Amino acid sequence: MKCSLASGCLDSSIWLWDMQEYTCLKVLQGHTSGIWSVAFSPILPNLSCLLGVEGFLLASGSDDQTIRLWDVRDGKCLKVLHGHTSRVCSVCFSPDGLTLISCSQDETIRLWDVRTGECIRILRGDRLYEGMNITGAIGLTEAQKTTLLALGAVEN
Repeated sequence: MKCSLASGCLDSSIWLWDMQEYTCLKVLQGHTSGIWSVAFSPILPNLSCLLGVEGFLLASGSDDQTIRLWDVRDGKCLKVLHGHTSRVCSVCFSPDGLTLISCSQDETIRLWDVRTGECIRILRGDRLYEGMNITGAIGLTEAQKTTLLALGAVEN
């Protein structure tokens, strides 16, 4: 398949485009609300062997609070990732293609294992510096130190 562009639409569809011919190759359906972000996985031999999709993996994030992983060759949804509690605003793959990163209006960033679909880490915006020890840190104003402590940093 010679897809070189994917576009997410507010009608919940994803259009796959051939940019040499300027034609729509396929329309993916499955989300129940608008699509806010789409991302292709890197084309890597190791990822292809693990997933069996030969580098034709697409992730999409939606208003329906889910992320979907698609095989763009046949348009089939391979996995639906659940965990966010609000709009999924952005999705992107790690350079090795094995981790998917998503961010949401629920103020979390989630890291997903692409092979299993499991959420492997949740980062929260309200406690961004959770556990960071700033004891002895130099060059911080009192206001900066107070802000870091409010965001989860600790000082002994």
